[in-house]
Amino acid sequence: MTASMTVEQARELLLERVHPLEVERVDLLEALGRVLAQDMRSDIDVAPFDNSAMDGFAVRAADLATASEETPARLRVIEHIAAGDAPTLTVGSGEAARIMTGAPVPQGADAVVMVEYSEAVEGDGGTGSLVALSRAVVKGENVRKQGEEVRAGDVVLNAGETVGAAGIGLLASTGHAQVPVYRRPRVAVISTGSELVEVDQTPGPGKIRNSNSYSVSAQVAAAGAIPLRFGIVPDDMQATRDAFTRAAAEADFIVTSGGVSVGDFDYVKPVLEELGELMYCKVAMRPGNPQTMGVISGVPFFGLPGNPTSTFVGFEMFVRPAIRRMLGHTALDRPVTLARLAHDVRKKPDRRYYLRGRISRGADGLEVALSGSQSSALLTAAHRGNCFMVLPEGEQQFSTGQIVECIRLDMEEGTVV
Repeated sequence: MTASMTVEQARELLLERVHPLEVERVDLLEALGRVLAQDMRSDIDVAPFDNSAMDGFAVRAADLATASEETPARLRVIEHIAAGDAPTLTVGSGEAARIMTGAPVPQGADAVVMVEYSEAVEGDGGTGSLVALSRAVVKGENVRKQGEEVRAGDVVLNAGETVGAAGIGLLASTGHAQVPVYRRPRVAVISTGSELVEVDQTPGPGKIRNSNSYSVSAQVAAAGAIPLRFGIVPDDMQATRDAFTRAAAEADFIVTSGGVSVGDFDYVKPVLEELGELMYCKVAMRPGNPQTMGVISGVPFFGLPGNPTSTFVGFEMFVRPAIRRMLGHTALDRPVTLARLAHDVRKKPDRRYYLRGRISRGADGLEVALSGSQSSALLTAAHRGNCFMVLPEGEQQFSTGQIVECIRLDMEEGTVV
């Protein structure tokens, strides 16, 4: 086990130990936001037949070759076709069919004239009427052709794609009531510490509310997984052992907060070493230098620090990418953009900093400023921010106007910036 490692080394060790979960079939709407496990093909042509893109009149384009407002073409209406109807007559020379949007185009017709360019000469414009059409059309105008979008057997969504709202519609139109997707991981969320009380309790002397359990569970859900929120685990070897054993039996991934440092009552590392394998316990970053990664009974384990912001940053940098891989995603990293510093920033040179900031658009392009106090015990800056300002190790002074990298927390992985 390496005592301390870079962010890249730590991520690689974790990501090597997670893989997409097994495939399950879910009802169509439940596939929203999920990753497809196989190519999805259409069982029919879409559109399944030539249909009208407009309310108007189905005509032979040749009959309207010279039509204009001054010399409209006069045609006899032989049929009125609503959406859902099947045409019964063939449109011949000098004839038209009244047609609604989405209705099948009748035999003989090869274009549709919008109703706005029609006037009833005899009757009301329905069957038997004589209408004057004041606009020439070309073949295929205002007609959605059979198979225009896909043909029967075509792949409409590919394996590995994330299903969005439009994708749901495509799958519905091509006959997929159920969809094969990768199973969502169950993530055990465990907060350790005898100082913790639940959120509905008023903390007494030396006590604090258990916020990490809720913020981490929210991050788990936002990543697309299922949080299993365990109760508070006190600083006790047997209580820690029992919680970790249960979590390994019930979950696909274990996330803890607190108890990963070198205090007298920090039991996460010794219990992890007893029950499984400890890979590392420190990462050269701030906040969140103490980060513990390992495996219990084949279940990946990641121990985050107890300070709320350290927990928040560590989850984003390590746990979220791992969850996304388990969900079948290939895009694991948030987009990175460059921005100018809105003010000077100083740091210690020993490690990489992930400062909570907010990007906005200034007169000279994107600029970034700290979004509040950078104390690892406070979450306000993370709440108000929309990025991590990344300041590399080895440097100490960053001046106003200097270009820095920013990890965009307000953008999904795979977004092109």
